[in-house]
Amino acid sequence: FQICFLLFAVLYIVSYFIITRYKRKADEQEDEDAIVNRISLFLSTFTLAVSAGAVLLLPFSIISNEILLSFPQNYYIQWLNGSLIHGLWNLASLFSNLCLFVLMPFAFFFLESEGFAGLKKGIRARILETLVMLILLALLILGIVWVASALIDNDAASMESLYDLWEFYLPYLYSCISLMGCLLLLLCTPVGLSRMFTVMGQLLVKPTILEDLDEQMYIITLEEEAIQRKLNGVSSTVEYQTVELERELEKVKSKKTNLERRKKASAWERNLVYPAVMILLLIETSFSVLLVALNILYLLVDETAMPKGSGGPGIGNASLSTFGFVGAALEIILIFYLMVSSVVGFYSLRFFENFTPRKDDTTMTKIIGNCVSILVLSSALPVMSRTLGITRFDLLGDFGRFNWLGNFYIVLSYNLLFAIMTTLCLVRKFTSAVREELLKAIGLDKLHLSNNPRDSETKPSANGHQKTL
Repeated sequence: FQICFLLFAVLYIVSYFIITRYKRKADEQEDEDAIVNRISLFLSTFTLAVSAGAVLLLPFSIISNEILLSFPQNYYIQWLNGSLIHGLWNLASLFSNLCLFVLMPFAFFFLESEGFAGLKKGIRARILETLVMLILLALLILGIVWVASALIDNDAASMESLYDLWEFYLPYLYSCISLMGCLLLLLCTPVGLSRMFTVMGQLLVKPTILEDLDEQMYIITLEEEAIQRKLNGVSSTVEYQTVELERELEKVKSKKTNLERRKKASAWERNLVYPAVMILLLIETSFSVLLVALNILYLLVDETAMPKGSGGPGIGNASLSTFGFVGAALEIILIFYLMVSSVVGFYSLRFFENFTPRKDDTTMTKIIGNCVSILVLSSALPVMSRTLGITRFDLLGDFGRFNWLGNFYIVLSYNLLFAIMTTLCLVRKFTSAVREELLKAIGLDKLHLSNNPRDSETKPSANGHQKTL
């Protein structure tokens, strides 16, 4: 219990600093809304800590198994046993259900509540309204699951099992949420794997091949001075022109900062780190696709490749990787890489672009939505890793109690879709420059057949949207 508490305390502190970094700064006065925001902040922090625990649990279990195999009689690792791993999985499953179905809905309704009409305003009135909304939401979800169960499996045993809230209803509902999370990962991860190259290209300093940074610096400095003179000459009454010029000035200053960073970077950072990182990303992505392709072959010829849940050897009894400790380390690296890629892909999708948190400018409602999304993704990550054959670790606790994991056609289709979508995203990523040049060569670039924003000149409008010139 002490080990679990210490691990969770560390995750909670890290999650608190992450959320406060993005949360919009509010007034320091101690009014009713401030108390509600603080309670919602603590609940969101708890949820983000649970999400981090769900992500770290699978790598921790894999490395613990290999350590127990390598040092079975070591006195200093006796605390690391199967009972601890099973307990962590069960706690992760319990807290995931608690956050997903109780804490996050409570935080959202509590944040939006004002108290019923006719009652005295205050915290108690808002809590009462929130509890009533939670009860109505629970009845709605129960009705939806009841109807779904009646349509899919209409027999007396299935309907009676819905009365068993703890042993059947919550695991069944959680399996539905996990299935939706796996489908969301299937959509986000291929996009994120191709997007990772762009993200790392923005973070790292690119090589200066056939580029004169001094000349670019001189041009950008003249442009900054010209915009500054225009800004000084514009009357303060012309608000639209002032906003436009200030936005252009910020954009030029950002370009100037990037150029200064590239100019100050050392030769090894420009010419060695960037290519090495790009090659590493390409190797990891190719290796993950190769593992999925091999898993498809295993599924076709061997029934034991099916992710049937908790049916494998216990912790510390057998190695989970063919290559032992090295293979387990590679699995852990790939799992973290897939999680980071899925988060990047999630915020790269057009539907979730407005969901992206901004430093010191993210509302509490948006923070709750982000925490729920990350919780769904992190809870589905162990299932996706097992389904794709990234790891052979059999899921423990309620994470492995999913009926659809035993369906051969669903698992095979999931692997095929992941391999095809990842390959198409990578091909589209690395052939986009050639495609743009071909369109320009045959004169079709003016038709805007490419979705790349660089194809057209854009100008920001007053409300922050992009206008195509």
